[in-house]
Amino acid sequence: MNIIAPSILSADFGNLRQQINMIERAGAQWAHIDVMDGHFVPNITIGPVVISSVRQGSGLFFDTHLMIQRPERYIKAFSEAGADLISVHLEAETDVDRDIELILSEGKKAAIAINPNTGFSRAREYMERHGDDISLLLIMSVFPGFGGQAFIEGVLPKIREAREYINSTGLKTQIEVDGGINLENIGSVLNAGADVIVAGSAIFKSPDPEDTIKRMLSANNFKS
Repeated sequence: MNIIAPSILSADFGNLRQQINMIERAGAQWAHIDVMDGHFVPNITIGPVVISSVRQGSGLFFDTHLMIQRPERYIKAFSEAGADLISVHLEAETDVDRDIELILSEGKKAAIAINPNTGFSRAREYMERHGDDISLLLIMSVFPGFGGQAFIEGVLPKIREAREYINSTGLKTQIEVDGGINLENIGSVLNAGADVIVAGSAIFKSPDPEDTIKRMLSANNFKS
């Protein structure tokens, strides 16, 4: 079964704890938490205080996506707030090798993220150096900053390239894809080689979010 990580960026923030309880009840294994600083991307979202609050009472795996320029300043704070995995962008103004070590030193899983216009070859350099210390590669299928964008079909070859590399090397790194995924295109993303599917608007803006999650969880049936 694939992993569904609903992005709480699209949730009702006035009822955030209830929304997280809902996705957990529906069977989602992860919660995807988008952190934006107004610099790396133009939007500003949530910080460690909010994560610490919703961490209470939730057993979900917190997949924390740092879309910020200087992640080294906040890795410890997000770790202490309850993040289980922390991803940093290769495009940020940061030393990614150091960031990976910082995340691991906090006892958390480390991940790297790439934008739609960043080639897989750049991520491969870090995967070659760090091996399975990189638990996850996050491939953005929209440009980060705002929810509700359309899926960029051009990232599918990149997902396939990453899958081929991981399979050929025997790495355990998972592939996560984030941006514009819905019930109509999830099959193509899974076929390309994704392990973890991030979905925001497709879940939280649907008439029946719980049913949408359940259908996505069985989305291996969408694969050809």
